[in-house]
Amino acid sequence: MRKILVLILPLLYFNCYQAERNCSNFKTGTFEFTYTIDGEEKTGTFVRTNEFNIDYFENKIDSASIRWINDCEFIQKKINPKNKNEEKAIHMKIVSTTEDSYTFEYQLAVKDPYKKKRVERGTAKKIK
Repeated sequence: MRKILVLILPLLYFNCYQAERNCSNFKTGTFEFTYTIDGEEKTGTFVRTNEFNIDYFENKIDSASIRWINDCEFIQKKINPKNKNEEKAIHMKIVSTTEDSYTFEYQLAVKDPYKKKRVERGTAKKIK
């Protein structure tokens, strides 16, 4: 009995742990993120308001509308898509936060029945 208790107590402790999520601190502002293209690491910036997300990367500006589902999740859709792929809405979810950054997951908002579900992760740092 004692051995079982020793095994169960740590499991209960770890199962109760939840990542900190102060999502309301990251609903608006100016953010910075790092991404990799062809093995080269680059930095991009984006500004988020309650209704829009404006990305600045590689001397390009890209705008999207956003609709908040709750404090930690929103749907993002490009305003001027250039092709069918860019017309697809993206579901963004903040999974954890720190004082000045957050980790997020994103995927297509509507599952494509012919493709495997793909969830990506990233981190953004609030700079303003």
